[in-house]
Amino acid sequence: MPGRLLRLFQPAPAQPASYKSEDEMRSKFRYWRIRQLYSTFIGYAIFYFVRKNIPLALPLMEKDLGLAKADLGKILTLHDIVYGISKFLNGFLGDRCNARYFMALGLFLSAAANVAFGMNSALGVLIVFWVLNGWFQGMGFPPCARILSHWFSPRERGTFWGLWNTSHQFGLAIILILAGYLGEWYGWRWIFYVPAAIAAAVALLLVERLRDTPASLGLPPVEAFHGEVPAQAEATRPQSTENQSLHEFWRFLVRSVFSNPFIWGACLSNFFIYVVRYGFVNWAPSYLQDRQVSLAGAGWMMAGFELAGLVGALMAGWLSDRLFGGRRSPVCFAYMLAATACIVLFWKLPDGHPWAYAVVLLAVGFLIYGPQFLVAVFTADLATRKAAATAIGMTGFFGYLSGVLSGWGLGHLVDQHGWNGAFQVLIACSLLAALPWVFMWKISAEHAPKEDGSAS
Repeated sequence: MPGRLLRLFQPAPAQPASYKSEDEMRSKFRYWRIRQLYSTFIGYAIFYFVRKNIPLALPLMEKDLGLAKADLGKILTLHDIVYGISKFLNGFLGDRCNARYFMALGLFLSAAANVAFGMNSALGVLIVFWVLNGWFQGMGFPPCARILSHWFSPRERGTFWGLWNTSHQFGLAIILILAGYLGEWYGWRWIFYVPAAIAAAVALLLVERLRDTPASLGLPPVEAFHGEVPAQAEATRPQSTENQSLHEFWRFLVRSVFSNPFIWGACLSNFFIYVVRYGFVNWAPSYLQDRQVSLAGAGWMMAGFELAGLVGALMAGWLSDRLFGGRRSPVCFAYMLAATACIVLFWKLPDGHPWAYAVVLLAVGFLIYGPQFLVAVFTADLATRKAAATAIGMTGFFGYLSGVLSGWGLGHLVDQHGWNGAFQVLIACSLLAALPWVFMWKISAEHAPKEDGSAS
């Protein structure tokens, strides 16, 4: 039985060619690309249902359980650190596992952790279950990176990854609204029970809808779909890392990921981007409640933050593809400078202006999510599809390591110094997030190593 379960997670084996003509191959490719895109979109959106439901629960937990903001920040920080480690380690596994079952299992286990969290009240127990949830959440992105890297080519990643990347904005926007009402009507525990039920159902949907690589369906690599190489010539070429020995794969990772200074630069920027991003996502509902905004109203405002981020990410992908020829750095730099100005404005807004809060939150969301998305695209460009999940997991680890600041750090600052101290840290981090892109201004996918191991 255990052996049979483990075989589920092995990469789906390559199948004989399932097409008889170029037209049939293209038709099948179009169908499966759409199906893979919407399935991973829905699945990843629901991962956020059972991860970012907690910000709306925090003000209620503070009152009901008598916890300080620093205590609540510990829950957030430990979760984010474990999530970052999980995203990195599962990125390594994600490059060599069957994405279909890997993603579904992670979502189901995350749903179970949410139920357990909602059933408990002791701080130590809450930390344990939310940390476990962080590990299971790390199983969400790597299979998506594997699927997207195999089904969409580098020249279209800015657009299609941008479209897919909106999944977490949709997921966050919906859960923030839903959680606001669940908390007001039924209490904080239902903010975890209802999303968990939805996630368990979607996990089963992923098993039915998702598939692994094109080769597992008897299709050639995506380059053949675009006419960049002959389909028949490519049909027998290895498409991914499972065809390599572990030693060969590790050598490729060291050369293309761990020794790449530009990926390290993206990691550094991502750390500060995530301090700002989750500083707002985690604490803006509490800040708005302190400014006399209702919990449901805060949920709607944060949903606007996420949906504006959706537009900002799509715009950033389009600008980097069309205006800058695949260079992501100029867009990241400009977005973060503008975000800094908007954070200052949000901080200085006077009390009693909820519409002004909402408008400036829209601007901050629009500007933060562009660079957050482009970090993943930039990293995938440089790592190639052979190591995309590992490389993005590495940048993700640095992003979620920022939870030390965006979780416990900001909570402790607010307890000790009020909201002014928190905003000063957010402004500094926004500026620091912009800086690495100055030194990577001209870097693009052209600087990636070739997948046979040679430099381009």
